[in-house]
Amino acid sequence: MNYSETVAYLYTQLPMFTRVGGAAYKGSLENTIAMCNALGNPQHQFKSIHVAGTNGKGSTSHMLAAIFQTAGYKTGLYTSPHLYDFRERIKIDGALCQESFVVDFVAQIQPLIISLQPSFFEITVAMAFAYFAAHKVDIAVIEVGMGGRLDSTNVILPQLCIITNIGYDHMQFLGNTLPLIAAEKAGIIKPKTPVIISEYLPETRLVFEQVAAQNQAPIVFASDEWQMVNHQYVPPYAQWQIKKGNQFLEYHLDLLGLYQAHNLIGVLAAVTFLNQNGWHLSAQTVTTALQQVKKTTGLCGRWDVLRAHSPLIIADVGHNEAGIAQIVYQLKHTPYKRLHVVLGMVKDKAIDKVLALLPQAAVYYFTQAAIPRALPATELQEQAMPYGLKGHHYTIVQHAVQAAVDNTEQGDLVLICGSFFIVAEVDLAAIQFKDVANPLPAAQSK
Repeated sequence: MNYSETVAYLYTQLPMFTRVGGAAYKGSLENTIAMCNALGNPQHQFKSIHVAGTNGKGSTSHMLAAIFQTAGYKTGLYTSPHLYDFRERIKIDGALCQESFVVDFVAQIQPLIISLQPSFFEITVAMAFAYFAAHKVDIAVIEVGMGGRLDSTNVILPQLCIITNIGYDHMQFLGNTLPLIAAEKAGIIKPKTPVIISEYLPETRLVFEQVAAQNQAPIVFASDEWQMVNHQYVPPYAQWQIKKGNQFLEYHLDLLGLYQAHNLIGVLAAVTFLNQNGWHLSAQTVTTALQQVKKTTGLCGRWDVLRAHSPLIIADVGHNEAGIAQIVYQLKHTPYKRLHVVLGMVKDKAIDKVLALLPQAAVYYFTQAAIPRALPATELQEQAMPYGLKGHHYTIVQHAVQAAVDNTEQGDLVLICGSFFIVAEVDLAAIQFKDVANPLPAAQSK
């Protein structure tokens, strides 16, 4: 098989959670352990950092990778899902995994695929470990796929664990209370391995403390040591002022979401630990890296400004209650004349909880991604009506985006959200834009 055929095989022949949902969920580490054993346990051949959480783990992973890369370390990064190219899941120093490696790896493990019947995710995790080991990375940042305790990535022995936000998502697998979900996330905590908690609630803190104590793992609650003092948008950066003790620090992030505050303090706490344990991540390195996370790592889809005006178009992969709550909070701090929301979701989310959060004053363009797991646009529109969310439905994402753009006037905002897969199908280059007057210039003092 060539590369295209290999990726098509992975998508169509293996159970893939992002496409079909729960049918692809294994809930066991047996397949991953068996594949890693057959490959010579590549996950133990490089140093690693493990990142879990309901929201924020992707941004946190990319920020850490950017810092290591800027410091000159050969840095592996494993994340999921991808937006545009399968190889986004596996990167070294921001470069996508080589096509030839994907082809050769799948050919190599064909007997294991036949005997184990692994999921798509189990194979991609093993592939990432093998790739990082083969290229002898100095460090690899590994993002958990779902949960933690039974996630396929949970076979590494990291130098540090980080847990970001805990919210309601994947409750059918992780539990229907925040303490139960936190316990699953805390499953990445290893014996005597430090863990940093970026964000917590009273009911989740106790869970983390108990699991850490059981594992004799030092634990740091980042928000106990780092406090956000001020924030402002200074194009093209979000400017954060942070206090630690009596010290005030300032950072400029190319990740613009207000929700990055929690992720940032977790990253800063991680840098402090890493510098105390043999890594060399200078203050200037951290400052520089945070200004160019997207450029350095290729991160997309986090309050991503796709078009700056006429109209302003923003994409965000927020897809659960906590993620949408953060988007709504961000909207309250974003100036616009009228809001147009291109919204699509998958079937197994807590859809009613999301719909209850969204602003009623917006115009909605309900749509669906081209995957079996997508909630049909007509059903989403029907479910949205009791919440006062009004608009039309479109079975093709690109048609929904075009309709939103066609309906805008100067000063309007188009927001695309609800699913990774909705954002992934947006082709802004193919959108036809109306001729509108240039936005008003900034007021000048006389």
